[in-house]
Amino acid sequence: MVSRLIYLNVIIAFLFAVEIIPQSISWNDVTSSYNLPYGVKMFLGTRSTPVLKTWYLEVDLKKSNIIVKPYLNPIGKEGITAFSSRFNTYAAINGGYFDVGSNASYSACVNQLGVLARNISSVTRSGTSYYVTRGFFGIKETRELSIDWIYHFGSNKSDLYKYSNPTNNLEGTPAPAPNMINGTRYNELVAGIGGGPVLVKDGVSKITYTQEVFWGSGVGLENRDPRTAVGFTADNKVIMLVADGRQVASEGFSLIELAQVMINLGCVEAMNLDGGGSSQMAVGNQLVNLPVSSTYQRPIPTMLAIVPADSLPTLPPIFYNKIIDTGDPDCSLIGGGWTASTISGFYGTTQSMYVTKGSGDKYAEFKLNLPQSTNFEISAWWTAASNRAKDVPFIIHHLNEIDTVRVDQSINGSKWNRIGEWTFAGDALDKVIISNAATQGDVIVADAIRILSFDSLMVSTKEIKIKKDLNFELLQNYPNPFNPVTKIDFTIPPVGQDGILSYNTLLRIYNILGDEVVTLVDEVKPPGNYSVEFDGTNYSSGVYFVKLSNGFMQSVRKIVLMK
Repeated sequence: MVSRLIYLNVIIAFLFAVEIIPQSISWNDVTSSYNLPYGVKMFLGTRSTPVLKTWYLEVDLKKSNIIVKPYLNPIGKEGITAFSSRFNTYAAINGGYFDVGSNASYSACVNQLGVLARNISSVTRSGTSYYVTRGFFGIKETRELSIDWIYHFGSNKSDLYKYSNPTNNLEGTPAPAPNMINGTRYNELVAGIGGGPVLVKDGVSKITYTQEVFWGSGVGLENRDPRTAVGFTADNKVIMLVADGRQVASEGFSLIELAQVMINLGCVEAMNLDGGGSSQMAVGNQLVNLPVSSTYQRPIPTMLAIVPADSLPTLPPIFYNKIIDTGDPDCSLIGGGWTASTISGFYGTTQSMYVTKGSGDKYAEFKLNLPQSTNFEISAWWTAASNRAKDVPFIIHHLNEIDTVRVDQSINGSKWNRIGEWTFAGDALDKVIISNAATQGDVIVADAIRILSFDSLMVSTKEIKIKKDLNFELLQNYPNPFNPVTKIDFTIPPVGQDGILSYNTLLRIYNILGDEVVTLVDEVKPPGNYSVEFDGTNYSSGVYFVKLSNGFMQSVRKIVLMK
């Protein structure tokens, strides 16, 4: 009898010790219930075992009307609805950690105004100090996103360094202090917000809870709690998530489960933000979740918000981005005498190179190797100094032409400087040359070239055919440039498959950001030659694209409205 009781007790203890395997979260699109801008969606997630209510905002940064931006509260701390309303945001979630007894933020907040708050540099556990590199969600001028471990060596953006791995602390064994040599200066940072621990890196779970020294902080690893997280997908969508916890209706997430949830939502990188009673989400002045089982909102000093694009100085959505550094195969230094500069602030890991001014016999050649013929913007990075020439020739070889732009390299160093925009051929002749044929100064410098395209179509202007005997064709409009009317001719061939003469034909006009302007044709067209007119009276001057498609073939032409 005793042995049977012992056996029964062991079984009961085992059942209590085994954690219930969570059910899948059921996600529902609730965007229509909120006043959200184009490019933003909202989802509500629920499950019954263990009980859960969680929400996330999906922000498509490929849309030109929106951006995400961190804020530090100018009056100290406020609940999320008051904070969000203060800056007239579309929506917002709480930011990183802070001292409840004061207004001090322990997590970084960076925007165009500079470094408003710094990630905490060290923590003390049981009388032992640990230097920490903690998580940081960063935004570049090009709308590129990354989550890194960072450390501040000063109070400016130029003093912020990022690391590919965190400081390797272990409980009871502190790691050495971070140094600049093992990190990379965060040169292109426009804005970002700190928190931690990092949850996802390179598409897999990487919870650096121990390394970032969150043990002993009140932030649990395995227990379910209210949580806030931010991450991004491979197609540049920001995921901003909150989950209620410690409630009858919602237990919350462990950090382990939260990492997997962010991966399931498509995040390639993600990190935790402040949780517990601070986990809050608002759409405008409307509170979305119940932070502490009620509408009470703990005052917070930082938030990450969705705002109009002009609230942060970023470029429009980028659809092609290539950087060529002096150490890359596409860059050649012609002529002797090139020397590595000792001035800091160079791009990437390759120092900038300089050479004395001359007759043009020495130059840096950057071969662009572009995928197609379209418009590309060229920018350059250099390290500035008083001996740099003020009229350095940048020689641009583009579609059938060569242009020279002279720049002053004694100023505007350690950042991207726009040189101009040209239409390139998409062949081996496209290149940028930095020549030493300057007159005002001692030396010229070559560092890096950036090539961007804002063309969302990024497809060949040549016709695309499935079979050789098809004659699918979109001709160049005429006149071009035009004001205000132009004619567009195209040919639709017989498909010749399954007795079908033709699929539905679409002829649409897009602006340079890839937004559809107007549909000129949307119907089944029998084989033949066609001509339609586009009237640009109600549209602004600029570059547009006309796209012809009929189910499995497409062709694109660039057109220019010039008033």
